[in-house]
Amino acid sequence: MDRIRSSEITDRRVYLNRRAFIAAALAATGGAVVSGTRVHAQEPAAHGRKLTTMRSPLSTSEPPNSWEHLTTYNNFYEFGTNKDDPARLAASLKPRPWHVQVDGLCAKPKTFDIEEILKIAPLEERIYVLRCVEAWSMVIPWIGYSLAALLKKVEPTGQAKYVEFTTLKDPEQFPGQKGGFFGGSLDWPYTEGLRLDEAMHPLTLLTLGMYGQVLPNQNGAPVRIVIPWKYGFKSAKSIVRIRLTDTEPKTAWNKAAPQEYGFYSNVNPAVDHPRWSQATERRIGEFRRRQTLPFNGYADQVASLYAGMDLKKYY
Repeated sequence: MDRIRSSEITDRRVYLNRRAFIAAALAATGGAVVSGTRVHAQEPAAHGRKLTTMRSPLSTSEPPNSWEHLTTYNNFYEFGTNKDDPARLAASLKPRPWHVQVDGLCAKPKTFDIEEILKIAPLEERIYVLRCVEAWSMVIPWIGYSLAALLKKVEPTGQAKYVEFTTLKDPEQFPGQKGGFFGGSLDWPYTEGLRLDEAMHPLTLLTLGMYGQVLPNQNGAPVRIVIPWKYGFKSAKSIVRIRLTDTEPKTAWNKAAPQEYGFYSNVNPAVDHPRWSQATERRIGEFRRRQTLPFNGYADQVASLYAGMDLKKYY
């Protein structure tokens, strides 16, 4: 596949980041005047199937963002690069029927139907802060259970050291995969990965819903991962395969721009993105900036996973 130059990526991302700021302001205000024209946020997703959950003690005490914020301002490059592309285009995704293949270095590989996945463990509502690499954040009431519950079903072997996540590749359902800027430069399907101990950590959420219902298409339906101490792009959406491996997986953004996106991608205010600071962030719905917390505020729970590691080298 032909690759574009990194200098071209930089210019485009700066442009998109400016657009992201404008879209965030619109999401916060419900509309604004831009160049003399009234611009309104996209309509939020329709509410879907309800899920019965229990409240998790792992939740943050911060109030969640609104349903409108969460369903109209999204990073999901399979639908496009603009923040409102997923809300506009997500109807093309068909989240039922759906299967997830779990295999690799495990004793009992299996392909799970999405309805079976929903029943593996009790569903919990966990309110997590999601921080994106563009220095904005949201508070989201996710629904799911610890990924460890699914992984234990397939019994990882002693050789398994990492977990690789692969999302659906289908340009008919995901128009952003057909071409264009990121369609042509990302190596589809989207892949992400964790160390096995990160994947087995209780905070790592196999996510099946939010705000009391199944996931809307633009938020990663029907199943995604949420790792709250890492940047949002680590949280693979619309997953079709989970593979246990003994080698570090090649991840989509690391392959596209390794100088900008490392494998670990822990939220670290001391490590700037090459083109902007990560020391502060702006919560969607607010205009003031706030200090970015190490590990996104989850240091007490996860910092021990990285004892002795140079987190500026392993960014």
